[in-house]
Amino acid sequence: MDTQNRNVRMTAQAPDATQWEANDDWARQWVASTVDYSVFRITTDGRIASWNEGGIRIEGYRPAEIIGQHFSVLYTDDDRRDGIPEAVMESARRHGRHDSEGWRQRGDGGTFWASVVTTALRDRRGEFSGAVQVVRDVSENRRSHEAVIESERRFRLLVQGVTDYAIFMLSPEGCVTNWNSGARRIKGYTEEEIVGSHFSRFYTPEDAAAGLPQRGLQAAARDGRFEAEGWRVRSDGTTFWAHVVIDAIYEDDGTLLGFAKITQDITERRQAHELLEKTQAALFQAQKMEAIGKLTGGVAHDFNNVLQVLRGNLELLENRHSRDVWSRERLAHAIDAVERGAKLASQLLAFGRRQALRPVVVNLAAMVRGTDSMLARALGETINVETVVAAGLWNTLVDTHQLENVLLNLAINARDAMPGGGRLTIELANAMLDDRYVRPLSDVPAGQYVMLGVTDTGIGMPPEIVERAFDPFFTTKPEGQGTGLGLSMAYGFVKQSGGHIRIYSEVGHGTTVRIYLPRSMDTAVDLLARHEHPVKVGGRETILVVEDDANVQSTVVDMLTELGYSVLKADNAEQALTVLRSGIHIDVLFTDVVMPGPLRSPEMARQAALLLPHLKILFTSGYTQNAIVHAGRLDAGVELLSKPYSQEELAHKLRYILGTPGEAIAATAGSGDTVQAGAVPVPEGPLHILVAEDDTDSLDAACEILQMLGHDAAKATDATQAMERLRARRFDVLLTDLNLPGASGIELAKQAVAVHPRLHVVFASGDELPDNVLFDFSHNRLRKPYAVNELDDVLRAIQRALHAAGR
Repeated sequence: MDTQNRNVRMTAQAPDATQWEANDDWARQWVASTVDYSVFRITTDGRIASWNEGGIRIEGYRPAEIIGQHFSVLYTDDDRRDGIPEAVMESARRHGRHDSEGWRQRGDGGTFWASVVTTALRDRRGEFSGAVQVVRDVSENRRSHEAVIESERRFRLLVQGVTDYAIFMLSPEGCVTNWNSGARRIKGYTEEEIVGSHFSRFYTPEDAAAGLPQRGLQAAARDGRFEAEGWRVRSDGTTFWAHVVIDAIYEDDGTLLGFAKITQDITERRQAHELLEKTQAALFQAQKMEAIGKLTGGVAHDFNNVLQVLRGNLELLENRHSRDVWSRERLAHAIDAVERGAKLASQLLAFGRRQALRPVVVNLAAMVRGTDSMLARALGETINVETVVAAGLWNTLVDTHQLENVLLNLAINARDAMPGGGRLTIELANAMLDDRYVRPLSDVPAGQYVMLGVTDTGIGMPPEIVERAFDPFFTTKPEGQGTGLGLSMAYGFVKQSGGHIRIYSEVGHGTTVRIYLPRSMDTAVDLLARHEHPVKVGGRETILVVEDDANVQSTVVDMLTELGYSVLKADNAEQALTVLRSGIHIDVLFTDVVMPGPLRSPEMARQAALLLPHLKILFTSGYTQNAIVHAGRLDAGVELLSKPYSQEELAHKLRYILGTPGEAIAATAGSGDTVQAGAVPVPEGPLHILVAEDDTDSLDAACEILQMLGHDAAKATDATQAMERLRARRFDVLLTDLNLPGASGIELAKQAVAVHPRLHVVFASGDELPDNVLFDFSHNRLRKPYAVNELDDVLRAIQRALHAAGR
């Protein structure tokens, strides 16, 4: 038993012993009638000598059952074993009174928590003559008390167990009075270090000096609650962004006891919110750029057709009137104006990511060093150029001709920002863009990049100008000194190349533009030298011009005729095929990419190649609309001459594609791949290919590529449909994904080979073929996404195999 509880003094007072001895009537009546107290007399030897109604109700004994028994029967077994009843009587005898609380035994065996007052009785001589015991059932009080204690214990455990919040109390003056484990974790102080200190030490020196802690307490005392966010300082001096709540604690009479303060570290939440805002801003910017890009791409197409008519006719006039100096000068001015318009259209296409790029794997160190003389002429003597190339520079895949234009534009912008001269630094280095950097950039994957940086010591730009720097036609230069397309062109080109571009600038401290181009693991190629050729490089071959714009068509026909070629013309793809089927010998099909009508130019070119296998095909366009350009790059084996082009450019391109077979031909700037001597000839004739793919977009794209490569393609969206196609006709190749509805690509291949034993199978999938599968038939693998040239190489190998087998 808890002895401390036994010694708690009972508030109710028992009847005075002298009154008992005096045997007053009112005392007897009170004792006999009271039911709230068990009141009984105990003899000197501990026997119960009387019993009242309260004893019957509280202790559960009737007078006949209890009178004469030793009063210890009312105590629990543990108390009797510990000698508690004897100790109570002895204490009452010595001191006259004994107060205690403890468990009591009822007559039915139950127990209750009792408040017991034992008062000694003495005779007239003062001798001890027994005792009176007053017992009250205080079980309900005990339960309430224990509930309060348990509640306080649980609350302490709860507060101490919270680690995500700093919870502590403040005195009315703002001194810390207690400290939980969350406060220790978040703020870094132990309870011994901080209790008694003023809570203002958690604020930054600037906030503390501004009186923020005191204003927080005043607001909480006035309004009952204060809530805020701000920087707070840990014990080690580091800061965190906190959400703070201060609640005022009052007595019932309105006296301020102090404050309860809760602090949460929300630094990560704040960073996430800032990241979300940056991501939303980046998304808005990307959507804006995409919308403007589509608009500018469409405008450039029509604009280039107009420029082509102007340029072609101006050059024809220039050739006709070359002896007239006055006419020649004005025609030259007009051609210069067309070139400026063509540059403008090219920049619009670059911004809209609609250029037909010819990327090659290069090491940019050689390219940048090769631009020294060009930059020196463009920048003048007042600008010092410094080139810094990091050791071990990685390779990248990029269209070097377009990148040179970007570098030149950036250098000219830097020159204009340094009117009094300065220093331009060109830097090349390897860079890693990690997940944290690219998180707000939806179109930039994390990984390894080659960084090209251009830094000037010019006047710099404020943030609002930096934000709009890539917008087309936005410029801070005076009217007539810039189109506002230089940075826009750089932005579009870098994005189309799969890279990232960023501007860092501060007013008065210059500007840095950094371009990040993805690293390539392939071997770099040597950049081909550019050669100058005379204008009149013509021939006697026959060229079929397919162009729906009558003015453009007429101009091109005249340009080719002047170069000595025999020229035929067609207004659309259907007319062109009619001419090709007529049996007339034609050497070159020169066609616009975008024309009206049901038959697309790539399909017309594919059919033309089937009709005349020797035919050379040259596309031209002011805007390709992804017909022969995919992922920003020209399809493999496709030759394109972008509008507007000069007669010289047209002449060079024609001689390039009509070059002597089997002899290596050096490509001019912007031309196609070099023809390799000694290449193994591929047998003529298309392959009949069945494409099994459940994704309709991928299926359509694969069939279009196959048709462009000159093959016959049929479609199947699942294994069942594929087997139906295979039983209906003969195919040379099955091009199948590994994952198909109904049956896998492997199961389909086995069934297909059983029907056509000479069938070649090409597995094209993003998944790897299982290592434990054995194949007893000819097969190849293509890992998605695959390039057109990779598919073409596989099909050419199959053609050679079929030819060797005597197909």
